[in-house]
Amino acid sequence: MTSPVCLANARLVLGNRVMHGRMTLSDGEIAAIDEGSDVPAGAVDCGGDVLMPGLIELHTDNLERHIQPRPGVDWPHDAAILAHDAELTVCGITTVFDAMRVGSVVSDTSANYAKYARGLVSELLALRKAGALRINHLIHLRAEVCSETLIAELDEFGTDDAVGLISLMDHTPGQRQFRDLEKLRAYVCGKHGLSEAGFADHVARQKGLQARLGAVHEAAAVAAAGRMGAVLASHDDTTAAQVQTSAGLGIRLAEFPTTIEAASACRAAGIAVIMGAPNLIRGGSHSGNVAAAELARADLLDILSSDYVPAGLIQAAFALGEIWNDLPRAIATVTANPARATGLTDRGSLAIGLRADIIRVACADVRPRVCATWVAGVRVA
Repeated sequence: MTSPVCLANARLVLGNRVMHGRMTLSDGEIAAIDEGSDVPAGAVDCGGDVLMPGLIELHTDNLERHIQPRPGVDWPHDAAILAHDAELTVCGITTVFDAMRVGSVVSDTSANYAKYARGLVSELLALRKAGALRINHLIHLRAEVCSETLIAELDEFGTDDAVGLISLMDHTPGQRQFRDLEKLRAYVCGKHGLSEAGFADHVARQKGLQARLGAVHEAAAVAAAGRMGAVLASHDDTTAAQVQTSAGLGIRLAEFPTTIEAASACRAAGIAVIMGAPNLIRGGSHSGNVAAAELARADLLDILSSDYVPAGLIQAAFALGEIWNDLPRAIATVTANPARATGLTDRGSLAIGLRADIIRVACADVRPRVCATWVAGVRVA
């Protein structure tokens, strides 16, 4: 039980409009929404700031960055999880699907593809059970089909592991995200310090793994999603044919399609399109793929993800509001739409009876700034 909190004199982002009013939070839920500029006794005067649902993040690599802040550095995992949780909290993210890779390369330690997900999930769930985390953490397993151990790693997870999302990741060189091998060379060599010979070995190994195990790994990931009740996502679809395959597998989300062709095919197949906030803010893809703004203007963008910059999610949502000239629609891409896509029916909108996951955003400066975060009615930042 929590004491009621009234947030007044605010601009509330509702489903189809922005209303000047106040909102009361009680017992972890939204208890009342009222129109008007008055500030009742004991209420928090928000000074005209925006109140909106907490952000829902479906794909972030941020936790991996915290556990390995430098190549070869393994930071204490409990400290890394807590730092990651704190960073997301101040960025206005109240529900996160922490992305972790499953599927490793064990025959070559220089590949930097060691197993880690099972242990990290156990550590995260222990911290969650202990009440040490400020926001709601769920698990997103990134199933690498170009790996050697995917099936065994998936078998280590069950229905008690909070796995809500499984994505099919096919990083075979020369297709999908890295159709351009020069872009792949720059990325892999820059991240892992590979030589030309090392890069050539990487390309050959990945292509060999895909040819040998790609199909069986894809089938195993689809089966695992069914077994755990997780939503299934594709990754980096490029062609209409790839989208057609995704639809046949029961995929409901398409992460970062690389072309308008693929995004259009997703729309026709009823698959929600996720694009990266960094792509929108920077004005294009760092891999040379389709720009998120281009898909937005073509009405082919449904959900935004912070990807690798947590602070970018709120900034991209407001930027999208300017592109569409429709702030409620843009805010839905980081709240209601990801909630709906992953079956979270208790959050994502400002409505009486829903979870009081709320953020206050100041918009007087050049960029929107999250200045307060409530999770289940409790202020956590």
